[in-house]
Amino acid sequence: MIHLIANHPADPRRELVNTMFHDRKCLFVDFFGWQVPVVDDLYEMDQFDTRHALYIVVAEESGSHAASLRLLPTDQPHMLGTIFSHLCPLGVIADARTWESTRLCLPRRHGAARRRELRNLLISAMVDYALERGIERYTGVLPESFRKDVLAMGWKAEPLGPAVRMPGGPAGAFLVHIEPDTPRRLCWSQTYVDAPRSPVA
Repeated sequence: MIHLIANHPADPRRELVNTMFHDRKCLFVDFFGWQVPVVDDLYEMDQFDTRHALYIVVAEESGSHAASLRLLPTDQPHMLGTIFSHLCPLGVIADARTWESTRLCLPRRHGAARRRELRNLLISAMVDYALERGIERYTGVLPESFRKDVLAMGWKAEPLGPAVRMPGGPAGAFLVHIEPDTPRRLCWSQTYVDAPRSPVA
């Protein structure tokens, strides 16, 4: 099941969110070595995990986190606008119809084939959410190798600047346009899939 979860402490799926934060810590801090905040030595949570954040989470049959990503409205503080604006030499796109996709978490305990399947589920849900809510664009920052894959998936996409050397390797900003034909375009690369999901609580 795919869950769309607003960051609210009263949400009944809070335990699922906590397992997401723990997996983020295991992946981004323990494995990749990112210097980002950790709460109680268990949960990776940064300054953008606010009430404005929306999480797309794939849950295991047990109810725990399998994979996730975070969406942020760009008319609120977001990573590209506040930390990585230097990746956009022509300026950061930020308005009510542009959201940022960040913190794609595909835990290493999954094999490569399963991680690709989970990635496709998350991207598909992200596109569906945009079409339902009138979101026209997603932006974000990715390692250059993965940015190339994202730009080649079939949707209308473009880099927002050159790749820049960073401690973890080259990274760059991207923009993808979400239009009615986006699901069909993503089917060309077998990225888009239909899957049951819960509504936003």
